[in-house]
Amino acid sequence: MSKNRLIYLPLGGAGEIGMNAYVYGYGAPGKERLILVDLGVTFPNMDTSPGVDLIFADITWLEERRDRLEAIFITHAHEDHVGALGHLWPRLKAPVYARPFTGTIARLKMEDQGQDPETVRFVEPWPNRIAAGPFQVSYLPVSHSIPESSGLVIDTPVGRIVHTGDFKLDRTPIVGDPFDPDLWAEVAADGVKVLTCDSTNVFSPNPGRSETTVGPAIRQLVERAEGMVVATTFASNIARLKTLAEAGRDAGRSICMLGRAMRRMIEAGVESGVLTDFPKVVSPEEAADLPRDKVMLIVTGSQGERRAASAQLSRGKYMGLSLAAGDLFLFSSKTIPGNEREVIRIINALSEMGVDVVSDDADLYHVSGHANRPDLSRIHTLMKPEMVVPMHGEHRHLREHVKLAAENGLPAVVAVNGTMLDLGGDRPQPVEFIETGRTYLDGAVQIGAMDGIVRDRIRMALNGLVVVTVILDEEDEPLGEPWVDLNGLPETGRSRAALSEVLEEDLDQFLRRADDRTLADDDKIEEAMRRIVRQSAQTEIGKKPEVVVVISRLSA
Repeated sequence: MSKNRLIYLPLGGAGEIGMNAYVYGYGAPGKERLILVDLGVTFPNMDTSPGVDLIFADITWLEERRDRLEAIFITHAHEDHVGALGHLWPRLKAPVYARPFTGTIARLKMEDQGQDPETVRFVEPWPNRIAAGPFQVSYLPVSHSIPESSGLVIDTPVGRIVHTGDFKLDRTPIVGDPFDPDLWAEVAADGVKVLTCDSTNVFSPNPGRSETTVGPAIRQLVERAEGMVVATTFASNIARLKTLAEAGRDAGRSICMLGRAMRRMIEAGVESGVLTDFPKVVSPEEAADLPRDKVMLIVTGSQGERRAASAQLSRGKYMGLSLAAGDLFLFSSKTIPGNEREVIRIINALSEMGVDVVSDDADLYHVSGHANRPDLSRIHTLMKPEMVVPMHGEHRHLREHVKLAAENGLPAVVAVNGTMLDLGGDRPQPVEFIETGRTYLDGAVQIGAMDGIVRDRIRMALNGLVVVTVILDEEDEPLGEPWVDLNGLPETGRSRAALSEVLEEDLDQFLRRADDRTLADDDKIEEAMRRIVRQSAQTEIGKKPEVVVVISRLSA
């Protein structure tokens, strides 16, 4: 009989920041009982995934083994950890566990997609344990930029795994659990075989700062403002929302929240009991009737999202409110790599209005929710694991975390999405490589990243589209000339003639010269017409567009 093994397999979140989905398993090779940690999303952009709404990990491997999946554990309520739950749960159908605040958000995700919210079960943290096949799992409170974030203590037949989740070492986080070194030491006392660890800020050389350090700077900025004040941050950063709202209230301003995601997070915080004493807010209608210097808006869209409140305000009026010269707009957030263009577009639009924009280039108005390099070293030392598995980071982050582990005398390995590790020995060993990828939510439909749909959309966006229509009679003779419809192409080319007329003339000449065998074969007609259009367009406009040929035949 095959010897049992302990495996780790990231399906998302390793080699990228976002779309987290991590599998652990124990049992005979190929028969392991499995658990899944997190089921998140990443967000599309117009350059690589135009028209796509959300991006999920490809869970095909896990779906094919769902009869061996014991449970799904959600560490916290950020979108990149819980956002795919409602969409992908029907393909897995395993019990879902989370702490109350995270579970409240997870239940909303399930409801949004027509799933039973009671599938999500609320649990208490360490030392409470959940049995899941060969695993005993406990939630370890950590500080992060959203309440009730947790690492997981996963006890297995061959040792303890500590999966940190997203974390920082904040003793005074304002909202949520403070970092408790005694609690972490208690977990480590029985020995830690594997530390699966957040790598996001491994390049940040200084110890992380507490959430409390941003309050005085924000308060001073708001007190000095003369017009309306608008602030944006991550909707999930409830501690920051509270800091901003209190700064506005203390400056004699009424607080107005704009953005569904932000309101939902505040409501979940109050409902679960993690948020208390949040300043009173007014409606957009009430805010519009107040003097500008008595209003503070707290809005969604810190990453430049086109539909969020920040972008809408930069384009004019939103919910009856608009900005004017002399107003102040604060970005109390860091721009996630890849979002710079969208954020700068908003900043420039606000500047054109005469709005004073304050970003966080000087680290005055934002602190990260992730452990910096010295903090990671402290956790290595505190937990004393036998090995480290870096996760939650781009390849460069994982690789640097391996180097940091080596500096601390700990074996580690870079394991990107699809890399299955055997954790049963004295160091992590790659044993299999699983084909992984991405699943796109395109409207109401899930499509594979390799299905060609988005690729075709990109090609049409880059090259334009020509639709050719031709009609043939019962004897395979053309009825009139073919005609074309142009999409995303200039009307005239180098010859100064209408591009559509040039293409139609070339296509008509082809039909007139075509032999009977060609005219009887739709595939040959389509291939020839596509080639003619692309060649003629290249001559006229210097582009080879995408071509769709529609052939209609009249029946006798």
